[in-house]
Amino acid sequence: MTLAFQPSLFGETEPALADLAGLTRTHLSHGAWVDVLPGWLAGADEVFERLVEAIPWRAESREMYDRVVDVPRLVHTYGIGDPLPDPVLTEARDALSARYADELGEPFVTAGCCYYRDGQDSVAWHGDNIGRGRSHDTMVAIVSLGSPRKLLLRPRGGPTELSHALGHGDLIVMGGSCQRTWEHAVPKTSRPVGPRVSVQFRPRNVF
Repeated sequence: MTLAFQPSLFGETEPALADLAGLTRTHLSHGAWVDVLPGWLAGADEVFERLVEAIPWRAESREMYDRVVDVPRLVHTYGIGDPLPDPVLTEARDALSARYADELGEPFVTAGCCYYRDGQDSVAWHGDNIGRGRSHDTMVAIVSLGSPRKLLLRPRGGPTELSHALGHGDLIVMGGSCQRTWEHAVPKTSRPVGPRVSVQFRPRNVF
């Protein structure tokens, strides 16, 4: 697969995870919060290229307003017990499980992967509130690889309040009531952007 991808100026290193002590937390309304750590995964551009080739990406479609539409991104999910496609993702999942053990009370066990091929790939406003996320506080940790794309956050149904340009190994963790009381989106953009892969680590029965 050929990539129109601009690597980070700091991407020429072996993949390695930074200390999670550098996380910065922003408290939101209704008991929601987000933690952010730019550049958590050093050497992320090499991992990005490996994942594009290794993950068995698939296109999905879904029914919307009485018609079937294509989902504007490629996806794949690794369920509980499935081996992850790169050792650094296993290391990342285990590090996040250890870091948030006291707050979350359980490990991250699944990894949803999305491939945004260009600026026309996107995800609409939503919360990961199928399953336990609908009624209980939980966490979703996202590692972004490849070219940065904006992740927007807003109170449910309200105006956008936060915007993070995530790529090249950046980490964002959404916790507390975030999946119930807030929404997030990756909007389409008309400006030239390269491809991006996001890996979303979740605990059991959170979608």
